[in-house]
Amino acid sequence: MCGRFTITLPIDELMLHYLIQESAIFNYMPRYNAAPMQFIPAIIQGKTGNRLGELRWGLVPSWAKDDKIGSKMINARAETLTEKPSFARLLASRRCIIPADGFYEWQQREGVKQPYRIVLQDGGPFSLAGLYDIWADADGNKLATCTIITTEPNALMAEIHNRMPVILHREDEAEWLARDHADVPALLRLLRPYDADQMRAYPVSPKVGNVRNDSPELLEEVK
Repeated sequence: MCGRFTITLPIDELMLHYLIQESAIFNYMPRYNAAPMQFIPAIIQGKTGNRLGELRWGLVPSWAKDDKIGSKMINARAETLTEKPSFARLLASRRCIIPADGFYEWQQREGVKQPYRIVLQDGGPFSLAGLYDIWADADGNKLATCTIITTEPNALMAEIHNRMPVILHREDEAEWLARDHADVPALLRLLRPYDADQMRAYPVSPKVGNVRNDSPELLEEVK
């Protein structure tokens, strides 16, 4: 699964990386421990290009009776997307990118869970594949939410956990975001494990386990 991640890029670098002309985030701050049920930066393609905004992490389908289901839908398995009504429709019409520069996962060993931060070898940003939907309550108040797609682990991640988030290759980002792209088989082919030799993992402080902790020290490697 994917339950925590980081995005520490300054907003101007983030907008340049994704060729964003319009941002709906007015108080952007680096995130050192983004967690489910929080509002996180996300990118969708609007009518005039890529847009940066915020989505609450934890998908609430448009047909849901209430928003409590969101806490149970933080991830969607790539292998079964077309089998789940909550995700199949969104795959063809409501895809997003969650920008990140690292994510956390916990390795079980000797009765202790050791958190690791996983990053690209070059330390740069990358794109997590996501789906989003818009839900409205009885009063018409709208809530935009998302889920992060996961896949089977690559060789690096297999030593830590049995799942990993889908990281899109840079050349596939535009295809994933394209509003007029509804070729589901082609989209599914993008949802594969990222190259292990392009990634690295290092142990970090157990403090990352507490969602109230969100500071640069969480990025530091521990012995």
